[in-house]
Amino acid sequence: MSQFDQLEPFDEHNRRLLSQVHPEDWKNPTPKNQYHLVVIGAGTAGLVTAAGAAGLGAKVALIERDLMGGDCLNFGCVPSKALIASARQVATIRTASEFGIQVAEPTVDFSQVMQRMRRLRAAISPHDSAARFRDLGIDIFFGQGKFTSDSTIEVAGSTLNFKKAVIATGARAASLPIPGLSEAGYLTNESVFSLTELPKKIAVIGGGPIGCEMAQCFARFGSQVTLLETASSILPREEPTAARIVQESLQRDGVRLLLNTAVSQVTSQGPDKILHLTSAGQTEQIFVDQILLCAGRTPNVEDLGLDRAAVKADSKRGIVVDDFMRTTNRRIFAAGDVCSRFQFTHAADFLARIVIQNALFWGRARASKLIIPWCTYTSPEIAHVGLYPAEAERTGRPIRTFVQEFSRLDRAILDGETEGLIQIHCSPKSDRILGATIVGPHAGDLISSVVMAMKHNIGLRKIASVIHPYPTYAEALRKVGDQYNRTRLTPLTKWVLSWFVS
Repeated sequence: MSQFDQLEPFDEHNRRLLSQVHPEDWKNPTPKNQYHLVVIGAGTAGLVTAAGAAGLGAKVALIERDLMGGDCLNFGCVPSKALIASARQVATIRTASEFGIQVAEPTVDFSQVMQRMRRLRAAISPHDSAARFRDLGIDIFFGQGKFTSDSTIEVAGSTLNFKKAVIATGARAASLPIPGLSEAGYLTNESVFSLTELPKKIAVIGGGPIGCEMAQCFARFGSQVTLLETASSILPREEPTAARIVQESLQRDGVRLLLNTAVSQVTSQGPDKILHLTSAGQTEQIFVDQILLCAGRTPNVEDLGLDRAAVKADSKRGIVVDDFMRTTNRRIFAAGDVCSRFQFTHAADFLARIVIQNALFWGRARASKLIIPWCTYTSPEIAHVGLYPAEAERTGRPIRTFVQEFSRLDRAILDGETEGLIQIHCSPKSDRILGATIVGPHAGDLISSVVMAMKHNIGLRKIASVIHPYPTYAEALRKVGDQYNRTRLTPLTKWVLSWFVS
């Protein structure tokens, strides 16, 4: 199914979006004799690669078969965060009485929530528009790009000759081989944002970041939400303590969690979709209006003519690349979700910067040198960077962990947001930060300070010496630094200090 089919309803906002990211009257240019760089895919990785290369004076062509902006703009970060913002407003109103404010139960106009999302998405779309990138000097070609050799790509009847090429075709929602699921019908991130009516009952399959974000949103809007996860907890890759805080928050919002649960089949009965569940030998059926599938991502490697360019790929890992983002054809690179296990917009951005250096300047920038954080935008948010304790234990790497709970942070107490914490993992013999998890309000913003410290080798000792405004959530970072400094007080140091002050 083309992504055009997902832009429903086709109102003024989606028409504006389409006019920016795939204009109906667009005419592909006449190809140049040879391009320094041809980029397939106009999501984040492709756009950053193309703009950066063109800005350095390279002749660049950019190919997109559907919508410029990729998943992030059209079916990912942008629309989901718009819904999350509306859902948080609902939650704020419902808890107002805890702050001495009496208000009526909020009424959610779901059609207006979705219209707001479409309006804001359209307002952001000029940043990723065909016209903007054409004005940067890039030749924009709409159509399916396919390698015809190791130096040529065909698109919409034109042949583009290149010195270097970049595959940035992204990924899509993975399907599951559940009997009856396709026949019953289901939503993915590409179709859920076309809803205009709030489902009364919705099942979300997959307790990862997208599944948790959407489950909480729909529960706050008023849907009866069942979240299904085969693991023993939601967000199974995250710190158990942090994931448990998010899990309890989802349950308070009314999400029914069914863990260690698999869907054996899906059937239909009139308008209802019936999920047949198995858990610990027990069976259950649940009846819903909609099913939202959030069970991972599949890289887009089909119909690219990869064999003609000697580029290796597989359906699970995507394009095979080395640490320099080169494919098995040294003239062809890849970036973003099509080749990276870090499927985030900001990761795609910085992988594209590596590609620019290495493809145009024979650079030696390495993907393994990147320090990549991530955040799940539930309430509370959960953010992470670097090493997990479980990973450290598995690899035999000793760490020392410092924890600052938000229940002992004045700003969190005043805001009524005490269910959160910061965990920072350090080398056992120094204050060097190896990893961190933050769960709480603004975790995605707070983690950036930790990433900066890790990138520039700033340890907890120096963080403790930085004056943070009071009262703020960021003050929790300084408090962790204070914790580290207290460990430096050996018995001898304490004795000497007590002698001086006595």
